[in-house]
Amino acid sequence: MLSVGRNPGEYIVIGDNIIVEVVSIDNCLRLAIDAPKEMSIERGENYEKTHDVPECIKRTRALGGAKRKR
Repeated sequence: MLSVGRNPGEYIVIGDNIIVEVVSIDNCLRLAIDAPKEMSIERGENYEKTHDVPECIKRTRALGGAKRKR
């Protein structure tokens, strides 16, 4: 897993056809994701309703990172 700091207006590129941009950071981080239509993009909390938690997320949570508000 890659963890990078980004500011509003900055982005990362995954492969050559996915862009994730930070569009705002107020009290809540907002991301804009540009990916091919055929690629499924799902919020983690919805994904976890029907799938196991990905191993990389389990490891991050075990280290105390990526804590979710409930």
